[in-house]
Amino acid sequence: QVQLAESGGGLAQPGGSLRLSCVASGSIFRINDMAWYRQTPGKQRELVASITSGGNTNYADSVKGRFTISRDNAKNTVYLQMNSLKPEDSAVYYCNADGLEVQGADFASWGQGTQVTVSS
Repeated sequence: QVQLAESGGGLAQPGGSLRLSCVASGSIFRINDMAWYRQTPGKQRELVASITSGGNTNYADSVKGRFTISRDNAKNTVYLQMNSLKPEDSAVYYCNADGLEVQGADFASWGQGTQVTVSS
């Protein structure tokens, strides 16, 4: 099994910054794509940003120019640097990763989520 553990959420003021981290652990042979999603009550989970193993990135239009996704393949870790935060960025943020386990099975895992609240 592959587990994901997020950290770095919390309270920020509008215009402020937060950095989320997500570490993957377990029987990992290879991680392909890693991504951050977010969800607010009553709404579907939405993609915020994704990054391939080669470093290609994709962002939701609502966060382009403000958020930056990056990863450290040696540490099986993905980051989300969030700048110029807005109240509408408040949500539970989830890490996602897919790839191949040591035993040869594909995996697609989710973290437990971390709360981000943007408020003055």
